[in-house]
Amino acid sequence: MPDQTSSATPGGRAPDRSPQPAAPHRPRFDPRTLRADLGASLVVFLVAVPLSLGIALASGAPIMAGLVAAVVGGVVAGLLGGSPLQVSGPAAGLTVIVAGLVDQFGWQVTTLITAGAGLLQLLFGLSRLARFTQAIPPAVVHGMLAGIGVTIALAQLHVVLGGTAQTGAPANLRELPAQLANLHGGAVVVGLAAIAVMIVWPRLPGPQKAVPGALVAVGAATALSLALPDVPRVDLPGNLIESVALPVLPDSGLWPGVLGGMLTVALVASVESLLSAVAVDRMAQDRDGGARAARTDADRELLGQGAGNAVSGLLGGLPVTGVIVRSSANVRAGARTRASAVLHGLWIALFGVVLVPMIEMIPLAALSGLLVVVGLQLVKPADVRTARAHGELLVYVATVLGVVFLNLLEGVAIGLVLAGLLMVRRAGRARVRVEEPTGGAPRRVVVEGTLSFLSVPALSRVLNEVPGGEPVRVDLVVDYLDHTAYDHLESWTRRHRASGGRVEVSEPASTRIGPHHGRFATWSQWRSEHAEHAQEGPSAPMLAGVRAYHRETAEHVRPTFSGLAAGQSPSGLLLACADSRVLPNMITHSGPGDLFTVQNVGNLVSGTGALAAVQYATSVLRVPLVAVCGHSGCGAMQGLLDGVPTDMPDGALGDWLRTGRPSLDAWLAGHPAGRAGAEAGFGQRDCLAMVNVAMQLDRLRELGVDAELMGLFFDIRTADVLVYDAAAQAFRPHDPVGPGAGPGAGSEAGALGGSRVGSRLPEALRG
Repeated sequence: MPDQTSSATPGGRAPDRSPQPAAPHRPRFDPRTLRADLGASLVVFLVAVPLSLGIALASGAPIMAGLVAAVVGGVVAGLLGGSPLQVSGPAAGLTVIVAGLVDQFGWQVTTLITAGAGLLQLLFGLSRLARFTQAIPPAVVHGMLAGIGVTIALAQLHVVLGGTAQTGAPANLRELPAQLANLHGGAVVVGLAAIAVMIVWPRLPGPQKAVPGALVAVGAATALSLALPDVPRVDLPGNLIESVALPVLPDSGLWPGVLGGMLTVALVASVESLLSAVAVDRMAQDRDGGARAARTDADRELLGQGAGNAVSGLLGGLPVTGVIVRSSANVRAGARTRASAVLHGLWIALFGVVLVPMIEMIPLAALSGLLVVVGLQLVKPADVRTARAHGELLVYVATVLGVVFLNLLEGVAIGLVLAGLLMVRRAGRARVRVEEPTGGAPRRVVVEGTLSFLSVPALSRVLNEVPGGEPVRVDLVVDYLDHTAYDHLESWTRRHRASGGRVEVSEPASTRIGPHHGRFATWSQWRSEHAEHAQEGPSAPMLAGVRAYHRETAEHVRPTFSGLAAGQSPSGLLLACADSRVLPNMITHSGPGDLFTVQNVGNLVSGTGALAAVQYATSVLRVPLVAVCGHSGCGAMQGLLDGVPTDMPDGALGDWLRTGRPSLDAWLAGHPAGRAGAEAGFGQRDCLAMVNVAMQLDRLRELGVDAELMGLFFDIRTADVLVYDAAAQAFRPHDPVGPGAGPGAGSEAGALGGSRVGSRLPEALRG
């Protein structure tokens, strides 16, 4: 049997390996999904009602406008949005903006602004602009939300103390001492009680934490208020249906401000919704496993949010966004589909029509106390730590102060300008440090960042301090090297070598694998590049690689391994062939701690070793995924085709290959995976390897493996990784378009990938 390893068809044409359309799938009714969504919708309903009322109160809007927006956000945005588990409604992040619009234009014109903002969001979605909102630096977004939270807390604290909120955070700060000196009776007790319950309730042990803290706080404060005199309460003009009001047009001279308000609401609501959707995706993946969790369609999400805002504005409701508080409650409560968000909106509609007297029992101070805590929760210590870790704390703080003491747009503009200045500063400067020689090693000059003409003075100062005649190693851990810096470095290198000194200039560790230059170069290539090592023993390249690892890589990955020292929690088990050309971490772009890897001849689920590894990974480590990876040109598959070897001294290889006989029988019987491989132009050995992967997956199912199963095939000639389509029983190319470059992109701890450099170093600098 000739081995047809070429990917060309007999006719000479390249095979069509484009993904074929999957067979139509008709979803079946699942009562378990309905029960999960129904239970989750009730939990989110209990969270949403008090928050919606409180946000309407803080916005200066009719209090029923909060419930109108909650209903529309649940039903309209829930049905049309691109994030199945996200719950939309009135959000604290828009409170300051809406309050300013109401103060400037009045409520009914503000509803027109809300409807117009929805139309703009529809245009954003149709124009596929969602990706551009992701370019806003996280420090600016988090600073904006923190500034809004501080503003809300300062304003509502006055209501908690029995007074009236002032216009703007500076005025609220100025009046706060006088407010504290003149507390107003029962309202103070009710408001402080609501704050105390909101803070303490989540920290209490026991199952009662399943009841939303916001509901408990408002309920307890309302019960307490019944025993206190003269506590202001919610006053409603009618039920939810009677509160529906159409917007009105503004005077002609107000249109510029109205259009600016539409754009502001549309942009802030879009960014907040997309950020919330990303967080919801992450929570759903943690709960369900990455492969089973649905991902957000960002453009469709903007369409859903736009439709929600357009309808909410036309009905007299507040603007809506995706809300992380409600969405996280939805995920934690076990929601499976968008039905949960829609049902929660229907429960709120029923509540707003039938239970109006219950709403009117709620004291205003209770809702304000709730908002004080919600506002302060927008100031997240984790965001501060993240901004500090990335050198963007100044951007975060400036954005917060700008939003609090100026206004939202000016605060965000300040943050964006500062972020741009920091980017320019980082782009034009490199960090240069010197490590003194120890133990006979050469002096080491490390250059990190971007090495441009702006960094030449600092680089020149450091290099000129190196004594003439001394050996020196210059490590360029840079992402870009411009001509001016290169020219200066080359001139210095020639001068230092002329003085009798030895100079070695290296490229970044992220572009070097082992003791040699060139990404993914092999030991044989290293030997050819280093003739002085050609006659050394077999251990020479490995020892040189170990030295290179300690010199260039260990420092970068040490923090990662330090965090893994206490134990492992891999994301999956990968059973691959022991072939030296198959590098599991490279083809999956995984890093330390990601994969529990088992490699044997022919990637067979057989023998004590492989079965023990599967059992340990699934029963002890609880991995959610088990993958089997075959490859082209597999010697084990050729052994099966030729007949298992009988001339080995102890027969161990033959005994092992005999366990793969079911794969050969399935291939001979015309297994669909083999037929599909042949149609794609693969030879017999590779088609057998594909069938073998499918048979090993069947074996894992027979063993009752409690994990998601995946099949892979590595085509060595093209370096492509194909993914097994279980429904079609064929291997398909995986769609390369996805969210970013992959989980290990840009990380020194990634398996073999990492950052990219602007240009390769010329031979003159390598030495």
